[in-house]
Amino acid sequence: MKPVYVLLFTLLFISSCKESLETMTESQLIEKAKQIHENVITLDTHCDIDVIYFTDSINYSQNLKTQVNLPKMKKGGLDVAWFIVYTGQDSLTDEGFSKAYDNAISKFGAIHRLTEKYAPEQIELATTSEDVRRIHASGKLVAMIGIENGYPIGLDINRVKEFYELGGRYMSLAHQGHNQLSDSNNGEENNVWLHNGLSDFGKEVIKEMNKYGIMIDVSHPSKEAMRQMFEISKAPIIASHSSARALNDVSRNLDDEQLEWMKQNGGVVQTVALDEFLDKKKNDARNAKMMPIRMKVADSLGIPWYESWEDMKQYLKETELLDYISKKREIIAIADDKVKDQEGFPPAVSLSDLVNHIDYMVEKIGIDHIGISSDFDGGGGIQGWNDASETFNVTLELVKRGYTEEEIEKLWSGNLLRVLDEVQAIAKTLK
Repeated sequence: MKPVYVLLFTLLFISSCKESLETMTESQLIEKAKQIHENVITLDTHCDIDVIYFTDSINYSQNLKTQVNLPKMKKGGLDVAWFIVYTGQDSLTDEGFSKAYDNAISKFGAIHRLTEKYAPEQIELATTSEDVRRIHASGKLVAMIGIENGYPIGLDINRVKEFYELGGRYMSLAHQGHNQLSDSNNGEENNVWLHNGLSDFGKEVIKEMNKYGIMIDVSHPSKEAMRQMFEISKAPIIASHSSARALNDVSRNLDDEQLEWMKQNGGVVQTVALDEFLDKKKNDARNAKMMPIRMKVADSLGIPWYESWEDMKQYLKETELLDYISKKREIIAIADDKVKDQEGFPPAVSLSDLVNHIDYMVEKIGIDHIGISSDFDGGGGIQGWNDASETFNVTLELVKRGYTEEEIEKLWSGNLLRVLDEVQAIAKTLK
């Protein structure tokens, strides 16, 4: 077929698809979305955990108040959850590194207990795309492990291999603060940097991650650190939970130049359902009106109210953070219910805002480089997708926007698993 006819056919096909969507009823759209949601593997790259919910008496086999647990995953049709080994930033000392390592090991252990001891009949740990598809076909849920902050590595490069053997398949070198490996994005606040990108040791860690097949995550490191990672890495890179800076100018999002780097590298950006990263102005406007209401609810429940992440870190121990976030969500839900019928009240950041970012990045760098993440139990959650039980709503919104089943499959899991395959294939050649 001549190119001109191919182009004409494609335009007619797209036009007919849009027309068919416009003529479909709401119930027909829902049925179409349900079928697609059933057919594809849904995968969320960022779900934080707290070890207090991984014991023999309290664990994810129960419908806890956490945004993610097995009953909520089943209800919403979330097939794969990447559970996160997160460690907050501390001093760059042997004592700080030791505490961070112990914290990381405790979270690795928690995930293994869930999949091997508490609920092995319901969920299994995957370390490859083949594992994901095999476990999903068996009817079980799938767990994977990501590492947020390379700080627990300390100065021991052998821990890259150790974390790989424990199941870690992606790692961010930094979090909220510069560490021994990399500068953090939050250096933009005062333009103070520790390494002007990566440290020499951080560069060696990148090579070691390539060697073992651990995906490099650029969601938290600085832009210059990210640029250096692209120069060094022989494998594609991911942003496990970031959105588009052109739509919302915060340092945790990727600007158009960074998006182009991701495209050229063959990587993937996992669009994140976190209100401040999707529309900060909209979120700030609502928070300003909601704050006195939330504070009153918190006071009545006997819970202190910390508005910002910085306040939480200042007044709470790291072991208390996720439990407090759960309580904070409860306060916000009660306050939201109080104003739901008030006309003209500033709207909440919603699922529509999330898909706006997906639309933008798909248009900018292509459908093959975009995915989806929540940051549940770590600050994520928006109107329409506030926990794993509401996961279907994401697919429904994508269907309403005109995405095909093939495109939705790529967004939900295909792109991320493709990168994982490529990273692991390159690792075999490096070993």
